[in-house]
Amino acid sequence: MINHPLSLSWTTSRLQSARRFGRPPASPTANGTPPELRTSFHIPREALYTYIGLGFLTVTSALTTWDFGRVLLERIRLQHLRPIVEGVVFLLSVGYLMFGSVLYHVCRIAYLKRLGSHRAASRAELEAIYDEESVPALAVLVPSYREEERVVRQTLLSAALMEYPDRRVVLLIDDPPDPVDPTAAAALRSMRRLPAEIQALVDTQERKYVAELASFEQRRRRKPLDHAAETRRLSKLYQNVARWMEDLAAGFEVRDHTDRLFAERILREPATRHRAHAEAIRSSAALSEADLRREYTRLAAVFTVRLTSFERKRFVNLSHAPNKAMNLNSYLAVIGRSFREVSRPEGVYFEDCDPSVAQVRVPRADYVITVDADSLLLHDYALRLMHVMESPDGHRFGVVQTPYTAVPDTPIVLERVAGAQTDLQWIMGQGMTYFGATFWIGASALLRYRALEDICQIEDERGYAIKKYIRDRTLTEDSDSTIDLVAAGWQLYNYPDRLSYSATPPDFGSLVIQRRRWANGSLLILPKLFRYLVKNRGEIRILPEAILRTQYLASTALGTLVAIVLLLYPFKSVLTSRWLPYAAIPYYVLYGRDLVLSNYRWRDLAHVYALTLLLIPVNLGGVARSLHQWWTGRHPVFARTPKVTGRTAAPAFYIVASLAVPVWTAIVGSSWLYHGQIGRAMFSFAATLVFLYGPLYFIGVRAFWDDLVAHIGVSASRARDEHAKQRAPVVLVNWNSGEPLLDAARCGEPLDDGDHGAAMRRNLIGTMEGS
Repeated sequence: MINHPLSLSWTTSRLQSARRFGRPPASPTANGTPPELRTSFHIPREALYTYIGLGFLTVTSALTTWDFGRVLLERIRLQHLRPIVEGVVFLLSVGYLMFGSVLYHVCRIAYLKRLGSHRAASRAELEAIYDEESVPALAVLVPSYREEERVVRQTLLSAALMEYPDRRVVLLIDDPPDPVDPTAAAALRSMRRLPAEIQALVDTQERKYVAELASFEQRRRRKPLDHAAETRRLSKLYQNVARWMEDLAAGFEVRDHTDRLFAERILREPATRHRAHAEAIRSSAALSEADLRREYTRLAAVFTVRLTSFERKRFVNLSHAPNKAMNLNSYLAVIGRSFREVSRPEGVYFEDCDPSVAQVRVPRADYVITVDADSLLLHDYALRLMHVMESPDGHRFGVVQTPYTAVPDTPIVLERVAGAQTDLQWIMGQGMTYFGATFWIGASALLRYRALEDICQIEDERGYAIKKYIRDRTLTEDSDSTIDLVAAGWQLYNYPDRLSYSATPPDFGSLVIQRRRWANGSLLILPKLFRYLVKNRGEIRILPEAILRTQYLASTALGTLVAIVLLLYPFKSVLTSRWLPYAAIPYYVLYGRDLVLSNYRWRDLAHVYALTLLLIPVNLGGVARSLHQWWTGRHPVFARTPKVTGRTAAPAFYIVASLAVPVWTAIVGSSWLYHGQIGRAMFSFAATLVFLYGPLYFIGVRAFWDDLVAHIGVSASRARDEHAKQRAPVVLVNWNSGEPLLDAARCGEPLDDGDHGAAMRRNLIGTMEGS
């Protein structure tokens, strides 16, 4: 290991070990000392717990299967058809849940093994890139569609302030280029100005530190170099950088937990590191000439970034397909080429031309980072992931990523619990990498451009040849493209550290759009996966990869089906085993422990379970849309997760479904009670309580009523008392596209039931038919 004389090894190691398993702690204090960690983490102890749980699960599952098998064989002997069919269905359903529990244990063990063997690169290793005369070019692509300016500004700033010597940040604006609505036009103008505003912010600092580097080079050539004076000068310069970031954070208005995270992790944390680095330089011996040059080069690179924007919809001959994948593809297709804009009667064309007459020259990029417009990247994101890509073992990596973490410390219960679900998926994803079964997570990732070229296809759209690097045939374009990459011989790698954050929907309406989109498309990718697995069936490594990839793509559909079967179907003859409840214990104990290690609470385990049940109709709707797409061959419409002020109204179909399910389980329980089946009746009544708990706890009676009233076009003023006027606006959205149907209808004010109401009702009918 290379020991850098200026490394803050203790601080860095504590922060990294904290954020690898769970959510990162707050920023270090001003003297570089991290605050007390909320949770401790000991890898051997956690591995022991997991092995014990896996052993207990294996024994109880075997005993349960033995009990089920004996009863089922007896039914087969008696040739009672319905009990046989119900027994087989029940056995397969319970078996699938046990199988999922086994995979959780296995992936947890694999993650712990990776974590135990992982050695994060030291700062000296990372900063060696500043000694190179040329480095791989990096482009950060931020696709945006009608996002709030404040959200995108934070994302662009986080990308602009990442450490890497040759980087560009491109905002891919996908709004309609000529909006008629004045509000939309103003928002578009604001978005177009945003890259230039951030560029102006960093340019003043860039000029200063580039000039410092040039002055140092002049002094270095003149000889002799005063190493002590240069060291003191560097210390002051790093203090200036820290002060600039601290001033920026101090002037930043903090409205919510996302703003707080931005101020702390994107601004104050690197400022603290720069200040500690300045102190380390000041107290060290005079630096060597090579170290001095590296430090000046690094200082100049902190603010050396180019921010631009690109709008594909301005040009007739580029793709206009309404989804994020084609927004990215349109820019990927023009990288490293020269263009001019040619006006014709049908519109403006973006045409290839000789560089000497080009109006637009798009610089080449060896790597691209794709990051959603509501995500944040930590300052060392690019350095660490590029270090992996450029390592000898990384030459076949097509994607290196650190799956995003939910923004912490939200006061909204639904957002916190939904974030807990995605945070614990992070552990599963890290374990899957151990078996070579990583899936690309589209919120943020580092992509090798050459790998994207290997899977590029050219398709016709409106008579124009369109390059597709990222598949857009499903709404899970990242999973679809993952199979293309591995089939082309590329690998994907999850870096075992938390370096990025992404927003979680704060209300049920927007969560429905997100989770239904996630559930839509995975089944359509399975045939492609099976073709890849059959082609590589002779390799030993393919078996665990096959199991994990198949489970990843099929789990939403199968898990939803199993839940419906076990909770809603009134079995007349259920297989019984006294060991079955014990088989569930290891999974829930480890899941709860992982919640605590991720800085949640044990009681959040019940909340996660309740939310999972609440989302069953949503997942079912997404799966149904996949089947509809398979049957009709129609291209899916990408529905972005709404990010609007106020609460997004949930569709009436899912509101009714979330209430109908507990009513049905109560009826089933009453039937069991009538027939004297006390145990089964108690199970059904318990399920009823859990199904009711989710809607009441996460959404609330008033919100349910507001959404129902809004969606049937009834005047909201008739259904609310005078105090409701102070509540947040309820926003109706198009459930095919995620776009607001109305600007904002504040509770207590009438909703227009004219054209908007008709469109809304047509949309609701389409939603119910499509789901």
